[in-house]
Amino acid sequence: MTILVTGGAGYIGSHMVLRLMEAGHDVAVIDNLCNASRESLERVSQLTGKEVIFIEGDIRDRSLLDYVFADFEISDVLHFAGLKSVGESVNEPLAYFENNVAGTITLCQAMTAAGVFRLVFSSSATVYGDATRMPLSESAPTGQPTNAYGHSKLMVEEVLRKLARSDPRWSIALLRYFNPVGAHPSGLIGEDPSGKPNNLLPFISQVAIGRLPALSVFGDDYPTPDGTGVRDYIHVMDLVEGHLAAMRVLADRSGVNVWNLGTGKGYSVLEMVRAFEMISQRDVAYRIVPRRDGDIAECWADASLAEHELGWKAQRGLTDMIADTWRWQSSNPEGYPSKRVVRRDGLSKPGGMANALPKIYLIDTARANRAAS
Repeated sequence: MTILVTGGAGYIGSHMVLRLMEAGHDVAVIDNLCNASRESLERVSQLTGKEVIFIEGDIRDRSLLDYVFADFEISDVLHFAGLKSVGESVNEPLAYFENNVAGTITLCQAMTAAGVFRLVFSSSATVYGDATRMPLSESAPTGQPTNAYGHSKLMVEEVLRKLARSDPRWSIALLRYFNPVGAHPSGLIGEDPSGKPNNLLPFISQVAIGRLPALSVFGDDYPTPDGTGVRDYIHVMDLVEGHLAAMRVLADRSGVNVWNLGTGKGYSVLEMVRAFEMISQRDVAYRIVPRRDGDIAECWADASLAEHELGWKAQRGLTDMIADTWRWQSSNPEGYPSKRVVRRDGLSKPGGMANALPKIYLIDTARANRAAS
């Protein structure tokens, strides 16, 4: 059986693919590369010594999905594909609803048609809205997110709840992330945002490496110890371990299950800056600017339910998060370069499919190097 990972060439997705392959699973990846690189999957192949099956395409393409489900024996879907920039979502809300919500609906329709009913969805703590009581547990009410990104995550959660209520065959995990950071300890794969980073730690690391002049700190007058916003940061490798744990539990559960993935501890912006400077031995220039609309003072997780029901708990601390981020950034100052991959040949075309065969690759470092020589 094969695990399908949507958005598997992206930041979290590529780390997930690596961990799944290390755990002995067969994996197929779908990604349209709008904010990802095929190079990440080539490096996954390098780290695991195994070929990575990569389907270049979009989850909104139903014919592509039908093809994939017909060609591979899929048991579970880990769904990371979607747009994720908070600021961009404010200016382009329709794109976020089309990609994140409509794309998920199309994926679920294709899964239903193929008889695949286990789904792990990459949700977000933004669904809690402007909550002020901390820590946030899964029993806290969802709120009114201030941006289309957060709304799209909440809308997908509601779609999946109603889907599972209508059909008991579904087993769904809604994993509410807090703030994923860090990179694989090898330094070979990490977060490579397109354009200016939207998240704090990659912005800090790009200032430290010299790609950006200074960090903008949005407000220093919050009711926190140093006046800057406090957030719960979780290492990406702990995050993907949480997905593995959720997959194991879903094998024996039906319906919708919600788990927070966080550390239960918050750090302020300036604490993150100082810790990064100490570990990297680089200065991080910053300037204080006005608060952003919709930002709250503090946000961190109560992750005790995941510990109780999944047997999962974040293991890596702030030092690991920053050291691994800096190792990735200093080894890849410009992010991923463009790399060549190897096209998979000899695929059978399922009956009734009108479109051309999708681009499907077997990514393997040794084969790619031979092909390029």
